[in-house]
Amino acid sequence: MASEAFVHIGAHQPRKEDARLLTGHGRYIDDIEVAGALHACFVRSPHAHAEILRVDMGAALDMPGVVAIYTGHDLAQWTTRHRMAPPIEGLRAMEMDTLPTTKVRFQGDPVACVIATNRYLAEDAAEQVQVDYAVLPAVSTMWQALATDAPKVDDDLPDNLLSHQHAVHGDVAGAMAGAHRVIESTFSQHRQTHLPIETRGCIADWDVGRQHLNFQVGTQVPHPYRTTLAARLRLSESQVSVVSPDVGGGFGQKIALYREELTVAAISMQLGRPVRWREDRMENLLASSQAREDFCRTRVAVDAQGRVLALDLEIVEDFGAYSFYPGNYLARVVAMIVTGPYRIANYAYDVKVVLSNKVGNGPMRAPMSVTSWVMEGTLDAVARELGLDPVAVRRVNMLRPDELPYTMATGEVLADVSPNATMDGVLAAIGYDRLRERQAQARADGRWLGIGVCNVVESTTYGSKFYKSAGIAGSGHEAAWIRIEPSGAVNASVGLGATGQGYETSLANAVADGLGVSPADVRVLLGHTDIAPYGMGSRGARGGTAGGGTLYLCAQQARTTVLAIAAHLLGLADAQALRLLESRVQQQVEDRWTDTALTLADIARVAYLDPLALPPGVNPGLEFHLTYEPPPMTYSNASHACVVEVDGATGAVHIERYVVAEDCGTVLSPVVVEGQQHGAIAMGLSGSLFEHVEYDSATGQNLSGSLADYLVATSHELPHFELIPMHTPNRSTPAGIKGMAEGGVMGAIGALSNAVNDALAHLGVVVNQQPLTPMYLRGLIRQAQKNPNKTST
Repeated sequence: MASEAFVHIGAHQPRKEDARLLTGHGRYIDDIEVAGALHACFVRSPHAHAEILRVDMGAALDMPGVVAIYTGHDLAQWTTRHRMAPPIEGLRAMEMDTLPTTKVRFQGDPVACVIATNRYLAEDAAEQVQVDYAVLPAVSTMWQALATDAPKVDDDLPDNLLSHQHAVHGDVAGAMAGAHRVIESTFSQHRQTHLPIETRGCIADWDVGRQHLNFQVGTQVPHPYRTTLAARLRLSESQVSVVSPDVGGGFGQKIALYREELTVAAISMQLGRPVRWREDRMENLLASSQAREDFCRTRVAVDAQGRVLALDLEIVEDFGAYSFYPGNYLARVVAMIVTGPYRIANYAYDVKVVLSNKVGNGPMRAPMSVTSWVMEGTLDAVARELGLDPVAVRRVNMLRPDELPYTMATGEVLADVSPNATMDGVLAAIGYDRLRERQAQARADGRWLGIGVCNVVESTTYGSKFYKSAGIAGSGHEAAWIRIEPSGAVNASVGLGATGQGYETSLANAVADGLGVSPADVRVLLGHTDIAPYGMGSRGARGGTAGGGTLYLCAQQARTTVLAIAAHLLGLADAQALRLLESRVQQQVEDRWTDTALTLADIARVAYLDPLALPPGVNPGLEFHLTYEPPPMTYSNASHACVVEVDGATGAVHIERYVVAEDCGTVLSPVVVEGQQHGAIAMGLSGSLFEHVEYDSATGQNLSGSLADYLVATSHELPHFELIPMHTPNRSTPAGIKGMAEGGVMGAIGALSNAVNDALAHLGVVVNQQPLTPMYLRGLIRQAQKNPNKTST
């Protein structure tokens, strides 16, 4: 499949959707006017953990414009409880109400919903709702959660350990016992949040006469979202339409059906009127899903050359208060793929996921983001301990091309990746040997330069078999349809949910090359459950392989039928010598392709309006449907190199240069891929340097509830990204697509951290937690300067 010549796939064309988005003609939730819509505002808990004693709504109900106020007891009558209980060994089932009825579990937990004639009146009334609480001790850290005497976050569970998985592959103990050295490293990743430009919001409109709910919401997974929404409302899926218009970013935050959205839908049904809700920025920082908070410890057995003999990984993840996803989901993926492009046969992992009085966790762009930092940071630790060059340690452990496909210790199969080539490419681009010489000279001059290298293997398309082997409920298949209209115009759809990825461009290219038309003639329709086929939506990096691949295969199916009709109309026995190029039917005569008298519009006209002229066995019309199950997992890979200078006086980090060599297979759209790379790297660097959702250790109060406290990198703090395309196709996917979108986050976290460690290595400082703030680094530097013979961490 990967050897075909492409006309539009890989062509450098502007994004089709940018014309409307950049001129203010995008259509987001707030741009949609619904006559007579009421507005919702939520009353939120000021406490991290407390019993709800009484909700006094009297004063608020008397305010002008207030229509109604509802609590968790009302919602319990109208909706079902959410139950997360996949049959996974070591994972405990969790249930939760739509709104809490007995106690709140984090600061910002929604306690009541005020409905008023406009948003301002609803917000004013929400402030007048009086809630009496009995404050309980809060669980604010993962270590508090694991304590035997810790308060229980979920009273239905025996303790706060939500999930625990352990596995041993090979002879880890034997390799440890016979090793030259066993080296231990730790990595602490801090809690972050997704921070989309467009916060969460929705419009629910219950049609009493048709008994049908039209629900408009920015979501990455329209069909699974509809399935869950309908079930929670006790409706059939045919009674619910989910429509996702333009969406201002998701990054994983817009996958789950959240309690606020379900509440708005249920209230619309009760009132028989449209109800809308828009989360403000403070609510987004306080109460939307969060991610990333985990602690990892590695123990690695090595020989004298730094060759890894065994790896033992421990992960503890803080999952927050509620389970919108299986508790094992995020950390388990890290454990399954952490060995990356390296030859490691003996491997063990232990993964604990705990509950705390914080916002519930969800996947954030690269939910396995810590993976590369853990593996690459471990190899850097080996190099430091043994006095070896970090690149040399990578080379001795890296899989050779002749060893691929390679079955990892966990059973995952690594195929069609090129880590040797990308690492060589990025090292050549930065001039690694010369850079080491410059680093030594700079250090002699009192300047602290650091070089960080991070090789990334990014899991992209999670097929159904992967979910099953990981013990995670879910499907990885995708569905598409293509309809060629009587005029020859092409409409296409797939079950993805666009949140800014440029799907209308990249997917149009896939259809165009699969069929033989111009992308300008292809309209891609997404995000409407009454129009799009039932697909699994956008998560991870499945848009290219699952979405683009399915559309490409469906377009090829359409092309076969179109050419069969053309052959019949031209009086040919078959279509072997025909092709469709830019909507023109061409015939090969000897070694030349020449236009025939037929175009796609001619064939479409016959298919719809003159069906008796069709060949035998061909039905009228040109509509095509196809479902596709991708491989269990596809991987792309990249190598990141980061050069930094750390200011010894302040601890500030300046990124001097950032270079990436990337292999993500066949590129549907270079513009889209470059944008994905820039965005992912920026997110990784911003998260590593600045972003931090911080909770008070005693009370569980969120100390970062505004953008004055939750800092985000701007263009001023980020370097120029140098991108080196080194793409090779995947041999088992349509068109050779591998997918990409999250590896940039993974690489940025690892490359930056490794570079900072390299800059401070002469002090004996080891950076093992993020964010890499000047205060944190300056503290380590001071400690190292006071105790020059002791390693600081």
